[in-house]
Amino acid sequence: QVQLVESWGGLVQAGGSLRVSCAASGRLFSIYDMGWFRQAPGKERNFVAAISWSGRNTYYADSVQGRFAISRDNIKNTVYLQMNNLKPEDTAVYYCAGKKYLNGQNYYSVEAYDHWGQGTQVTVSR
Repeated sequence: QVQLVESWGGLVQAGGSLRVSCAASGRLFSIYDMGWFRQAPGKERNFVAAISWSGRNTYYADSVQGRFAISRDNIKNTVYLQMNNLKPEDTAVYYCAGKKYLNGQNYYSVEAYDHWGQGTQVTVSR
């Protein structure tokens, strides 16, 4: 069982960069596959990026491929989302999520994860 807390969201101008973090407490973080999702007002929660427990495999939504990078530090029990060349359409609440042993299956699906953080707001101005 892990608890997830996101941080370091904020306001940034279009074209700028931001790195959000997700700190995990509890045991066995290193065997959790982790994902980032985002939800804009009035819209569904959508997949952004995911990373396997080892960090060896990463996955991205088409809309962020080449601009965002997910990484993790299993010593610090933290997963990161580096966001570059931000666009106004990236504005949303960003959530991290965790699940043991996804093994590359359904990593893009909200329903696949059973641990969620409270979210952090990212706002990109024009």
